[in-house]
Amino acid sequence: MAEEEKVEKTPKEEAKVEKTSEAEKKEEVKKPERPDPVTGKRRGKFGGKRKPFQRITREEIVAAWEPITELGKKVKAGQIKDIAEILDNNLKILEDGIVESLLVLESDLISIGQSKGKFGGGKRRAWRQTQRKTKEGNVPTFSALAVVGDKNGHVGIGYGKSKETLPSRDKAVRKAKLNIFSITRGDGSFDSVGGGDSSIPFKVEGKAGSVRVVFMPAPPGTGLVVADELKKVLKLAGIKDVYSKTFGKKRTTFNLIKAAIDALKKTNLEVNRKWYAQ
Repeated sequence: MAEEEKVEKTPKEEAKVEKTSEAEKKEEVKKPERPDPVTGKRRGKFGGKRKPFQRITREEIVAAWEPITELGKKVKAGQIKDIAEILDNNLKILEDGIVESLLVLESDLISIGQSKGKFGGGKRRAWRQTQRKTKEGNVPTFSALAVVGDKNGHVGIGYGKSKETLPSRDKAVRKAKLNIFSITRGDGSFDSVGGGDSSIPFKVEGKAGSVRVVFMPAPPGTGLVVADELKKVLKLAGIKDVYSKTFGKKRTTFNLIKAAIDALKKTNLEVNRKWYAQ
C-alpha cells in the first residue's frame, strides 16, 4: 500500500486548531451552574438577572410599623378605626403610621424650584436648591414641598429639607401626613337639592404673606379653574369643580399653596357650618 500523503497545514489553520483545543479545555474545566433553590432554574454568574425595583406596599408599611405614642398604640390595636375620631377631638398626630393605617393616601410634589437654563430661563422643578459658602467650598441644600390626600376630603402639606433630593422628598411627605386635616365639601350647583361633594359648600378666602386666594363653588362639570400648582392640592383633596381668584405676588409658590390650605381649612369653621346648614 502506498503511504498516505501528509497534508501540510497553513499557519492560519494551525492557529484555529489551537484555539478550538483551548476552548474545549475551558469547557471541561467550567463548573456547572447552580440551580436556584426556589424556582429550580439555572442562575447566572452572579446569581441570575437583577430583579426589577419593587415599591413597598402600604400593607407592608403598616405591618412593620411599631407605634410609640399612646394614640399610635390605640390605632394599632384597632381601638380607633376612623381618622375622624382623631381630627374632631384635635388630637395631635406624631407618627405617620397612624395616617397610613387609617387612610389610603396619594402624594405629589409642588414645583417650587427652577432648573438652570440658557439665557437666564429654566423649567420649574420640584426641588429648590440653595448653597452655603464654607471653607470646603459650596455646600448645596435641597428642599421640597409635598402634598398628600385620599381624594375623599383629607389633605395635608409638608416641607422637607436635606443635603440630597430624595431624603428631602421623604421628609416632606412624612410631615404632610402629620399635618393632614379634613375639609367640608358640597355641591356648587344652585339647582341641586344637595348631597353632592364635587365642590366646596360656600365661598372661602385664605391669606399667606402678600398672596390672597379666594375659592368659590362651581356646578358639576366646570372643572378646576385654578393655577396648575393649586390643581394638585384640590385633586388630592377630592374637589373637582371650583372657581378661584388670586391676588398679590402669585409667583411665590410657597405662599400660594399656604393661602390655598388656609382657605380650605375655613370650610370646617363652626360659624361657616352653621350658616351653610341654614
